[in-house]
Amino acid sequence: MKKVVVGLSGGVDSSVAAYLLKEQGYDVIGLFMKNWHDDSVTISEECPWLEDSNDALIVAEKLGIPFQTVDLSAQYKERIVDYMFREYEMGRTPNPDVLCNREIKFDVFLKIAMELGADYVATGHYCRKGTLVNPDGTETYQLLAGKDKNKDQSYFLCQLSQEQLSRTLFPIGELTKPEVRQIAAKMDLITADKKDSQGLCFIGKVRLPEFLQQQLKPKKGKIIEVASTESKYNQVVPHFDDKVSELEFFAKKPQYTLADGNVVGEHQGAHYFTKGQRKGLQVGGTKEPLFVIETDVDENVIYTGQGKSHPGLYRRTLFVQESEIHWVRPDLRLKTEENLSVKARIRYRQELQNAILYKIENGLYVDFEEEQSAITEGQFVAWYQDDELLGSGVIS
Repeated sequence: MKKVVVGLSGGVDSSVAAYLLKEQGYDVIGLFMKNWHDDSVTISEECPWLEDSNDALIVAEKLGIPFQTVDLSAQYKERIVDYMFREYEMGRTPNPDVLCNREIKFDVFLKIAMELGADYVATGHYCRKGTLVNPDGTETYQLLAGKDKNKDQSYFLCQLSQEQLSRTLFPIGELTKPEVRQIAAKMDLITADKKDSQGLCFIGKVRLPEFLQQQLKPKKGKIIEVASTESKYNQVVPHFDDKVSELEFFAKKPQYTLADGNVVGEHQGAHYFTKGQRKGLQVGGTKEPLFVIETDVDENVIYTGQGKSHPGLYRRTLFVQESEIHWVRPDLRLKTEENLSVKARIRYRQELQNAILYKIENGLYVDFEEEQSAITEGQFVAWYQDDELLGSGVIS
């Protein structure tokens, strides 16, 4: 009998994942990961780990499977929280959920599961795994979108490797959320009607400014409003002799100065803000809401523009440095000067967009058919063909 360790989070998805695996004849162990001790920065009633741990235990008892809790808070702080602080300090916007899957669930947790003698780990993610058999008999694994298009979570797993996928099962990937809740209700699981947790992976609903202020000190600076006509993307597009020069031009991050607009307010630190952000600026009296179009952490200035159609929010092309390119399917890796038509997204839940990947010597351009709003450094771009996520990278 194959042994599988399920990451029981205390939510309905992982509860049903554990139930389905037991029904399929696996020897199932439930493991709850405790990753955070500091309740001062969470809204306690939103995602308290103690309640989640208790719910996970009750589900395990109901299913008749062994259960234990592991404390991974030291690894979580080092690999996720410290990384977040560093990224925000540099004016980038990290995606802790993607990192959490790569570094914690499918690395630290996976290793613990293997030490327990498991053949696989399983999670309650809405995605699927495909297996291709190669001519030499080896197998290549595919990361496929979940059947429930409203809940597809493949984007969050965009950094997984073939080795990690080989050891992973996604039991609810073929189901929709309503079907998962129906199964939980039918089995009378305590999590059947439990709300989905919101916020940071394993920490819960975080007051982000307070969270960041633990290490990044407030620092007053100017908020500048840039008129639509002054956007750096309204300039005349030069003639290009080659494709790489064109891509380089469109991927270039705009450089604003104080002379490009008017001071409309003050902020407490440019490192607390991200491109496309609307809340937290506390500037009134504008015809349309202000959106952050750029931050400058060196000068501690936030540049804003009115309305979500402000041209300063939009860019057609992004760049991923060579060291940040990751292929879930290494057999499809592009060589220098090769290109590939794909569908891509720059954030979870974004509709997939037509794009072309262009590989150059020191990285990869992702050139979209249509301009994209709030392309943000530090976030992940993921590229697909049909239902399959082929690879991803950190936006430079």
